[in-house]
Amino acid sequence: MSRTVDHDPEFAGAVPKPAGGARFGCIEGLVCLGLILLLAALLLPATRSARGAARRAQCVTNLKQIALALRNYADAEGAFPPACTFDADGRRLHSWRTLIWPYLNDHDAFYATVDLSKPWDDPVNRKAAENMPSTYRCPSSKAPRNTTAYLASAGPSAFLDPEKPRRLAEITDGTDATLAVIEADEGHAVPWMAPIDADETTILSITPDSTLVHPVGVNAAFGDGSVKFLKATVSRQALRGLISIAGKDDPSSDAY
Repeated sequence: MSRTVDHDPEFAGAVPKPAGGARFGCIEGLVCLGLILLLAALLLPATRSARGAARRAQCVTNLKQIALALRNYADAEGAFPPACTFDADGRRLHSWRTLIWPYLNDHDAFYATVDLSKPWDDPVNRKAAENMPSTYRCPSSKAPRNTTAYLASAGPSAFLDPEKPRRLAEITDGTDATLAVIEADEGHAVPWMAPIDADETTILSITPDSTLVHPVGVNAAFGDGSVKFLKATVSRQALRGLISIAGKDDPSSDAY
């Protein structure tokens, strides 16, 4: 006897079912995808903020190491290094950043390749100039490669004397309120071996309109080895007090 599919109960299951379940699964997937994208969008600012905080923390560590190297240099040599060295003709040769290198790194063999009797940009010093220690660069910096915005506060009455070593005893203002090295804006970044630093005019030029490496301010190392964050809105009077080593004008920490 012939059997027809349309009426035989055995073939009832062969009839295609509506695709509503498939459509429901697709909608579920789209909803889940939307939730994932929403969560990612919500978490992105927090992730960026965390990365920025980590970079700023590394910048603080860099400056602490630099400040410690300056103090170790002073302990060994009896004075802080001059802001830069000169040859017999008065030509600038090397920055303090080069001079403290042995106290900052364990690369004595590499440091031995530097010819301190010739300018930092002489061909004989090219290899060193092209291999800046990572400690001299803030991870947030967008300045050109092998340049640094870590500049010493330099001047006749500032932390580093432009021409001769500075003895610690000359700093009669509190070392905890005397600027040693400041992270200038990126427009003032210099080749790391270049004998160029921050005089009072440069430091006073840091404002909220400057191209700052960190939002709203800069990191700065002080004479006692501490590192503090200076807001770009700090008053010019307070900054002058921080620059001076013997002005008896130590500003209160509330001022910055």
